Order: sequence, then C-alpha cells, then structure tokens
Amino acid sequence: MSDLQQEFGQSLDLGDLNLNEFEQEETVEGNIRMDIQPDAAPTPGMSEMQKMSLFSRIPVVLTLEVASAHISLAELMTLNNDSVVELDKLAGEPLDIKVNGILFGKAEVVMLNDKYGLRILQFNTKDLGELTR
Repeated sequence: MSDLQQEFGQSLDLGDLNLNEFEQEETVEGNIRMDIQPDAAPTPGMSEMQKMSLFSRIPVVLTLEVASAHISLAELMTLNNDSVVELDKLAGEPLDIKVNGILFGKAEVVMLNDKYGLRILQFNTKDLGELTR
C-alpha cells in the first residue's frame, strides 16, 4: 500500500482539532451582513411621541359629517334644484368627525379667514388603531 492509501485507511482523530483557531466566516442572513450590524441594545420602550412620529406622514381623510337621511330611490329620482331633504340631526347639534370613514369625535362648524373650519369638541385618539382594520 502506498503512503497515501495508508493515510486514508487510518481513522480520523478529531479530538486535537480546535475550531476556535479558524477564522469565522461572515454571517449572512438574507441581504444583511450580521457581522457588521451593531448589537441591538434592548430599549426600555419608545415614548408615545416617538411612536406617533412613525405614523406622522401617513395621509388620512378627515371629514365632517353634517347628517344623513334615508330615502327611497323613487324619492331620490324626484329631487330637483329646489328640493329640501330633512336630515336626522337637530340644528346646533355637534357634527361627526370621521377619519377614513370611522367616527372619532364631535365638532362644530366655524368660519376661519372666509373658509369653513371645525372646532373640535371631542376627539378620541385612543381608537386610532381602528384605522388599520
């Protein structure tokens, strides 16, 4: 047998092998090199202002709903320019503030520099999570 055949015929003794002597390869997860990422220190928690600033650039539609009326299609077809439709709110009653179609508060209409504005009487910011549903 040749020397090479004798070397392969012998069993390997891995007890003397120290894996810490070898250089570690870069750890790659997806496209992120984990070996150059700073260690993420646990943060005690973000303040409410920091949490809200994450969402500050997301546009929403704020509407002021005066009132509504339930009428039949036949009644709708008879309406013309001089028609009056009775609504379901009393004059002077606070109007509904809706954000993306979800009720969030009450307001009254005011005039602001020759434009309409709204004075918020009540606004529920605790239910803003409802906008994601």
